[in-house]
Amino acid sequence: MPLQIRPGDPREPGALALLEASHALMESLFPPEDNHYLSVDALRVPEITFCVAEDGGQILGTIALADKGDYGEVKSMFVAPEARGRGVARALLAHIEGVARARGLPMLRLETGNLLEAAIALYAAQGFARCGAFGDYEVNGTSVFMEKSLG
Repeated sequence: MPLQIRPGDPREPGALALLEASHALMESLFPPEDNHYLSVDALRVPEITFCVAEDGGQILGTIALADKGDYGEVKSMFVAPEARGRGVARALLAHIEGVARARGLPMLRLETGNLLEAAIALYAAQGFARCGAFGDYEVNGTSVFMEKSLG
């Protein structure tokens, strides 16, 4: 069965395992004040659309779109290490971009860590450009801010 992107629940076992792995990685790389990931409960609020990438019943990746009104923020993007290099992240990003466009959001924004070079390269390859801090974020030593116009 080919890769499928579908709405997910962050509490379902495969998604929860990936979110926990993502959080552990971020905690190992960055100081607590520079970690901006959302808790499982925070991913279940109405303004968040949470999706998973699934292949053969196995959840391989997660992504969320936070609807901020005048832009969408990409959150909780994580792909299982064994699934990297298979286009899962690109498929997740394309899906969430489609969701944002369908909602009429003019822009996608994200915050990621400066040590996550593969993620930064992926976002740049998908049309994201570096920008300044946005929303409640503050400039720190580790955050990289990026945005993509959907207009």
